[in-house]
Amino acid sequence: MRLTWRKNVPDGVVLQRGERVLAVGGETVATDAALYLPGTDEATRLPWERVEQATWQDGVLAVREVGGRRHTVPLAEPGSVPEAVRERVTATVVSSTHVTLPAGGVRIVGRRPPRADGELRWSFVFDRGLDPADPGLLAQAEQALEEIRRQTGL
Repeated sequence: MRLTWRKNVPDGVVLQRGERVLAVGGETVATDAALYLPGTDEATRLPWERVEQATWQDGVLAVREVGGRRHTVPLAEPGSVPEAVRERVTATVVSSTHVTLPAGGVRIVGRRPPRADGELRWSFVFDRGLDPADPGLLAQAEQALEEIRRQTGL
């Protein structure tokens, strides 16, 4: 992937030390460590391992964080931002398993920050119609996660 010079980084985006810019599209910046989304005063920094899903359609980048918060960013000139986002999000996924529970299912995803020294973080994505705050479902998902960890050594 081609690196973009820092001089192309929009005002309001403050990169962390050592971050490499991969793509710039308008006010949106993709680095090797995070996605910077435009904000009112300064950009929102979203580390790649916190991105649950990202889609690019009809000139709009839609990003959903682990935990459900959503961001929608129109990109008139996207550059290679959509490709960089897809590659970076995919690169963080270490494990992704769908497990059937008595009431439905859950996708259990383990993500690691791009830098290898980061801790593996697990998230649950419950099937549509299931309440992610239901203590019984959470307990079942935690039990399934423990089984995945035992089987994979993660």
